[in-house]
Amino acid sequence: MHPKALLDESASLIEKVFKFDHPADAVVARHFRENKSLGPRERATLSDTVFAVLRERLKFEWLARSGSGSKWRRLAILGFPGDRDFLKSALTEPEKNWLDACAKVGDADFLAPHRHNLPDWLAQALREQVADELDALAACLLRPAPLDLRVNTLKQKRDAALAAVRGAGLSAEVTPHSPLGIRLDGKPNLARLPAFANGEVEVQDEGSQLLSLLLAPKRGEMVADFCAGAGGKTLALGAAMKNTGRLYAFDTSAHRLDAIKPRLARSGLSNVHPVAIAHERDERIKRLAGKLDRVLVDAPCSGLGTLRRSPDLKWRQTPETVAALSALQQRILASAARLLKPGGRLVYATCSLLPQENEFVAQAFEASHAMFEPLQASSLLAAAQVEDAAGLCSAEGRFMRLWPHRHGTDGFFAAAWQRKA
Repeated sequence: MHPKALLDESASLIEKVFKFDHPADAVVARHFRENKSLGPRERATLSDTVFAVLRERLKFEWLARSGSGSKWRRLAILGFPGDRDFLKSALTEPEKNWLDACAKVGDADFLAPHRHNLPDWLAQALREQVADELDALAACLLRPAPLDLRVNTLKQKRDAALAAVRGAGLSAEVTPHSPLGIRLDGKPNLARLPAFANGEVEVQDEGSQLLSLLLAPKRGEMVADFCAGAGGKTLALGAAMKNTGRLYAFDTSAHRLDAIKPRLARSGLSNVHPVAIAHERDERIKRLAGKLDRVLVDAPCSGLGTLRRSPDLKWRQTPETVAALSALQQRILASAARLLKPGGRLVYATCSLLPQENEFVAQAFEASHAMFEPLQASSLLAAAQVEDAAGLCSAEGRFMRLWPHRHGTDGFFAAAWQRKA
């Protein structure tokens, strides 16, 4: 595609995404389905441009004020990746001069919002927690996340899986905290990786891997992944159970549960039972009350811990949506807790950075559920052979609290309890 046409296509796609009525990756995927003539390189350029603009929206919008032409074209020019000569071949002389002027603007010329690229309410909420680390956190959130794999212990050990990944020509290291993780350099095509095709490794962020280690299910137990989604944690739990016992994967979206099936086929697991439910009080859940050994609640949340992957979330979420999610999270956690038998373990988790979805929900649960005894996340992680378990938790070790700039993972929170006998 000619650079001018590619730039025009980028501008059109940015305008669609910036309606913020659907997740950015869904809008991009739909655009690609509707434009099948786009080749792999063109799709990569379009996607990279959109996500660069989403990450640095406030900075780019400030720079764009001095340009000419449509706002969307100016944003596309600023976010366009790669070769500047290729880009400039699509620009008018005034646009070239404007782009050169933008390149000369230094960090000292930007206000804090332009550097952080966070809405004011979110920047303030994060500053209240990390204080003078906000610059480091904001800078980290502007960088794309690495690609992490979890080794399927049902089929392979990590050392052998790492050797297989490297043997396929990929650059990879073990993850710093999870004993199950491998971190890849770049974004290779995993479909061509034999270890992925045969189910020895599965895509899962290191932080998410730690959730299954917190729950620590054992052979023969009855376990539930209460909000299973596409099943990454379900697969990890099934492998930890050595493909024994019974593992329920609950979700309100049958479509999301369908996404588990090809992953299950690769994994070799046969102990997983996907169950689509209408809501957290579904009759199929009530029938299991008091029967389960362990339950993981990775609750629906704002996703603000995943901004490296989904930068549109910072523009789509608001204090009002967070408040609504907090109420939903409390209802879901209370419903999931009914499944536990005496002595059973409950883990609540989110991929949010906000206390309203994390500590506040855990504290509200404890205040109304005296039969559940708090567990120390740091002790559970240490027992699971997680490196620097204490450093992954709040000061007193009560909650797991992962920060992208400190730990190199997505932002995660987790709390654990045991039902009293």
